[in-house]
Amino acid sequence: MTVVRDIMSTQLVVVSPQLSLRDLVELLAQQHLGGAPVVAEGKVVGVVTVDDILSFQASLPAVPVDEPGVQGLEDEDPRPEVEQGDEADAAFFVDLWPDAGAELPERAASLRGPEWDMLSEHTVEEAMSRRLRTIASDQPIEVAAQLMQDSDIHRLLVLDHGHLSGIVTTSDISRAVAEGRV
Repeated sequence: MTVVRDIMSTQLVVVSPQLSLRDLVELLAQQHLGGAPVVAEGKVVGVVTVDDILSFQASLPAVPVDEPGVQGLEDEDPRPEVEQGDEADAAFFVDLWPDAGAELPERAASLRGPEWDMLSEHTVEEAMSRRLRTIASDQPIEVAAQLMQDSDIHRLLVLDHGHLSGIVTTSDISRAVAEGRV
């Protein structure tokens, strides 16, 4: 019988609840991961996934454009008038974007530009799930698969005697099935 210990990942990437969501996104992309356990003071306090990040960002208000001193679409329209049947020149579109002439690094560095980065201003703690789904390493893979299916999740933290010893994912299970180990 194949158990969780036989297929789980033990080389874990764990993150702090204080890590910025921007840094988390970069880490997950670099490591080709869909999520990570969140650890504070040696204790697992949550798990954060790409879905958590997307849900969190979707819940945030749009980038403000109507603050004092920030040009928004409500300001006086600098675009030339276009008669019906005429084609608008490029200025029609360029003028919609106040920093259109700026170089990309300059625009990205600006907190008020189109590349304004909301993720840098928020932490893992704000987006993570505090509800932990766990399994012991001596449990059969079938139990792990059923827990993931019942909970509609893709990873389980493997805890043995309260200590994080690994993580098992749907990819680990499908790999084991494909290799004939299950």
